[in-house]
Amino acid sequence: MAETAIYTRRRKPWLLVLSGLVVFAALIALGTWQMQRLHWKENLLATISARLDAAPLPAAEVELKYGETGDIDYTPVVASGTFMHEAERHFFATWQGQSGYYVYTPLLLAEGGRVVFVNRGFVPFDQKDQKTRFQGQIEGIQTVLGLARNPLAGKPSMMVPDNDPDKNIFYWKDLRAMAILSDLDVDGGVLPFFIDADSRPNPGGLPIGGVTMITMPNNHLQYALTWYGLAAALAAILGVMLTRRNMP
Repeated sequence: MAETAIYTRRRKPWLLVLSGLVVFAALIALGTWQMQRLHWKENLLATISARLDAAPLPAAEVELKYGETGDIDYTPVVASGTFMHEAERHFFATWQGQSGYYVYTPLLLAEGGRVVFVNRGFVPFDQKDQKTRFQGQIEGIQTVLGLARNPLAGKPSMMVPDNDPDKNIFYWKDLRAMAILSDLDVDGGVLPFFIDADSRPNPGGLPIGGVTMITMPNNHLQYALTWYGLAAALAAILGVMLTRRNMP
């Protein structure tokens, strides 16, 4: 019995050390992953900054660029056409602490007869109905300046609710569903990206344009240092355990 007890006491520290090494490796992996995310985020922010400083491109050129690269996010764009207000779609959103909707309205382009969905901006919940903001339903040929945005390939997360076309409420930007609901030709008749309109005011003040989120948090270095710090603390604890274990 005595020999068994001594063996157990000797074995348990090594089991703890082994478990600690597994956790240590996981912490190092998490820190390294955050460093990789840091480099990715820095490159992304640099790309966005460079695009924002560029001159606006016509919508047709942006479409060609999207066909070549599949990425036109934050590219300045200009488009002229007539808004199809009867087909506007509403995207659930929060703007400056207030809940409501972003208004996505098809713009019938003056050249080519095709359509691009324009995020004209934010309206409060109680002004979802066009009748409450009729001044902003501008007619005739309009020139839109804004930023091109990539479409989504699918619902971004299981946490995001399903879109509710019957109530004309979208929780994620499903370009194809918006086009179908608006009775538009989704195969060739609609440009494969969105435009976020700039902040130039609309008549009557609504929708409120310029809602594109450009600033992005970049806390990956802080997270990496946290994981590496925890790994260092664990290594110190394991070192003390081994030192005491080998002391006479």
